[in-house]
Amino acid sequence: MERLIERSMYASRWLLAPIYLGLSLALIALAVKFFQELIHVAPELLSKSESDLVLIVLALVDMALIGGLLVMVMFSGYENFVSKLETEGSEKLEWMGKLDASTLKQKVAASIVAISSIHLLQKFIGVESVYAQRVKSLRDQGIELTPEILKQASEQSSDMLMWFVIIHMTFVASAFGMGYLDKMTKSAH
Repeated sequence: MERLIERSMYASRWLLAPIYLGLSLALIALAVKFFQELIHVAPELLSKSESDLVLIVLALVDMALIGGLLVMVMFSGYENFVSKLETEGSEKLEWMGKLDASTLKQKVAASIVAISSIHLLQKFIGVESVYAQRVKSLRDQGIELTPEILKQASEQSSDMLMWFVIIHMTFVASAFGMGYLDKMTKSAH
């Protein structure tokens, strides 16, 4: 009976295989969105302002980082928890087979911090447009734009940025904390 339970538990790791396959479908969806954005921006490229172009490039870099993260999680997770990947006839990526669960966790945390950094930079670059949208919204509502109302709109934009910074710093602190705990755990062994 014990052997049957152990075999069943060990075989259940294959339940993860469709999840990793699903991540490859998410990678396809991300690639479609990447090229959709490129096609969308191409006709307007010469009329875009520098800051708008930087925001678009940051969005593309963000998608590339997320794609890399998906590949890393798919391959490493599959190799760590399901089965070794057979790559006969094709080149094997240098890092495949070298990322254990702890290292993968650190790489994911670092990727999240990098992605958060890009989002934060996008928010800083786009803060003027957020303020302009808020002012436009107030005008559309028929609200008189007194200096006090404009100051409130500016403060709301600043508050929004402050929360983005707090959230980003939480990601940074979490990644640092996980790395520190992993280092402490490894040095204890």
